[in-house]
Amino acid sequence: MSRRSRRPGRPAAEPSPLRGGWLRDEDGWTVRSVSGTAATKSYVCPGCHQDIPPGTPHVVAWPSDEPEGTVERRHWHTGCWRRERRSS
Repeated sequence: MSRRSRRPGRPAAEPSPLRGGWLRDEDGWTVRSVSGTAATKSYVCPGCHQDIPPGTPHVVAWPSDEPEGTVERRHWHTGCWRRERRSS
């Protein structure tokens, strides 16, 4: 098993059991980045209320104390998620 270095101050990512993505914890939220090729459906971003069309890289976030498949899971534009985290 190879070891990957990470930049200091960044949380270690954990492999996701779904789709092989990487999970990270951000202030009580579990966050998974979704690549454009893996984004096959359209979603509405809760930050800006605009569409996230298929093929658009974005993030999926849900409360850390809930499993990934819960109804609390939300798809966000990456920029909207970053703005939301900075403002909270």
